[in-house]
Amino acid sequence: MVFADDTELALQAAAALVNTAEPPDTLATVADLDRFFDEHAYTGRHDRDAAELAQVRAVRPALRDLLLADRDEAAALVNAMLAEHRALPRLVRHDPQDWHVHAVTPERPLAERIVVETAMAMIDVIRADEMSRLGECADDGCAGVVLDLSRNRSRRFCSTACGNRNAVAAYRARRAGD
Repeated sequence: MVFADDTELALQAAAALVNTAEPPDTLATVADLDRFFDEHAYTGRHDRDAAELAQVRAVRPALRDLLLADRDEAAALVNAMLAEHRALPRLVRHDPQDWHVHAVTPERPLAERIVVETAMAMIDVIRADEMSRLGECADDGCAGVVLDLSRNRSRRFCSTACGNRNAVAAYRARRAGD
C-alpha cells in the first residue's frame, strides 16, 4: 500500500470518474451514476436524479486538471477546492472502513463530496512527493488518467482495453517485421 486506504480509494474513484468522459462516455445516465456510487463505496446523500448526474459530470474537468497538475499547481488547486467548499476535516468511521478523514458532511451534494475527497487525497500525494503516480494514458488515442499504485511504478495505461490494444498493435508490428 502506497497511501492510506481512504486516500487510495478516493484517488481510484477520481481517476475512474475522470475516465468516464473518455469516448464513449460511460457516465451518461442516472443508472450509470448509481453504478459509480456503488462501485466506489460512496456513503451519504445520493439524490439519484438528472441534476446530480449533471453536477458530477461537471466536476470531471477540474478533477482531471488536479490529477494531471504538477506538484505546485496541484497544491494551489487543492487549496482552492478546499476553500471553495469550506472543508473542515474530521475523523469518521463507517462500514467497512475504520477511522478516516472526511472534510464535508454526508448531507452535502455528491459532486461536492467527490471534489473534497479527491482534494484531501491529493494532500497525501503532494506531501509524499508522489505526483509521478498520476499521469496520462500511454495509448496514443486515449486521454485517460492513469493512477499507478504498483510497487514498481509500471502502470502505463488507464484501462485493460488500452493495454490490450497496445499489446495487440505491438504484436502485429513484430509479426509484420518477420
